[in-house]
Amino acid sequence: MSLFLSADQIAAFERDGVLVVDNVLPMERLKAVKAEYTDLLDTMYDAWHAEGCVPPPGDMDFFEKLLTAYDAGCEWFQPMDISLPGSKIEADTPFHIGPAVFDMLTCDRLLDMVEDLIGPEITSNPIQHVRLKPPARTLRSTETTAHIMATDWHQDRAVAHEEGDRTKMITVWLAITDATPDNGCLQVIPGKPQMYPHCPKRQTSIADGFIDETKAEPLPVKAGGAVIFHPLTPHAALDNLTDGFRWSFDIRYNVTGQPTGRAHFPEFVARSRSAPDTVLRDWRVYDRMWKDTRATLAPKRHIPIHRWTSDSPACA
Repeated sequence: MSLFLSADQIAAFERDGVLVVDNVLPMERLKAVKAEYTDLLDTMYDAWHAEGCVPPPGDMDFFEKLLTAYDAGCEWFQPMDISLPGSKIEADTPFHIGPAVFDMLTCDRLLDMVEDLIGPEITSNPIQHVRLKPPARTLRSTETTAHIMATDWHQDRAVAHEEGDRTKMITVWLAITDATPDNGCLQVIPGKPQMYPHCPKRQTSIADGFIDETKAEPLPVKAGGAVIFHPLTPHAALDNLTDGFRWSFDIRYNVTGQPTGRAHFPEFVARSRSAPDTVLRDWRVYDRMWKDTRATLAPKRHIPIHRWTSDSPACA
């Protein structure tokens, strides 16, 4: 018996490889995430101001501070991200794991939905990011950070290691602000096709000629709602053509015991019906896991995050 989704919703996901669900993240969790990030940005902004990089904060709100800092060349994305980058890891590379983020990842309502789709033994997959997308008109011409600009067509399974190709996994794209076609919501091509070849371009993207972009469907969703998709569902994100930010998180869950596709990053058991004592309940432990991982990986600095190379025949 399903916990959160209806039989029709589950059938639609199995058919199309994608599902939009409203009211996944409760309002109190949504507010807590916003408050946690507001405090985080306030601390960073005060430090930048003390260094003379940005003007006094005055009565600027969260998004005004973000935009002011971006215009000043201050780096805020990685300190706000909920994982380490795929490469160029240093001993002090920042990331953010806090109680509100952890409570979001382990939200009962969200995990009920995940359980309906992959079963009751659920691991929080370490391939996860915050996405704070500024207005496209404000982006520097040299901007390369995929998580704050339009996202090229790709498949989530393709941008992980091959060992995760048989893992039962889903991506949950959580909207923190309303996502619309105007401000850069997701678009997908429904269905669960084969793995397409990808090429390292501006981002790691599906090679030219393998998908029909005219079949793309935009997926607007209200704050607190989610887009769930299969790891082979092709998806991208539109440009943000508004004057405001679009804020979301993309997080993944897989069946416990199966490869995550990024074994060098930490995972944790978010729910287990068979072994509830294995569930991680302390955000500080998860934060420490990432810090320990950073210390281990920093000497290596660069870890390949996918299998694709520019000399592939599909990329010619």
